[in-house]
Amino acid sequence: MNYTLLMYETTEDFAKRTDPVHKEAYAASWAHYVTALRDSGIVVSSAGLQSPETGTTLSRKDGKLLVQDGPVAETKEQIGGLIIIDVSDMDAALEWAARCPGSSVEVRPNLQPILK
Repeated sequence: MNYTLLMYETTEDFAKRTDPVHKEAYAASWAHYVTALRDSGIVVSSAGLQSPETGTTLSRKDGKLLVQDGPVAETKEQIGGLIIIDVSDMDAALEWAARCPGSSVEVRPNLQPILK
């Protein structure tokens, strides 16, 4: 079954990506984790995301489409990336999530495809 690991990062975590002092250690911690996932053969798909301020949010209110630069809400953490894995059950997905170097990880079972 497929599970999505949603990796959340703090503002400080996002800053480490480009900070000359922390960039190398940040990248190395993720490289080790991603390599272990890929070597296990369970990765279906993955993507790291640029920082929240680079995004645009679309929402509907009273039938009108609203466009807003950046995230909708100011929060302590934002999604920094996601990995879809194919494992036997939620316990296995949680074991992989526990190894993640990020601030926090949300694990969700994926819906079965509607169209094949």
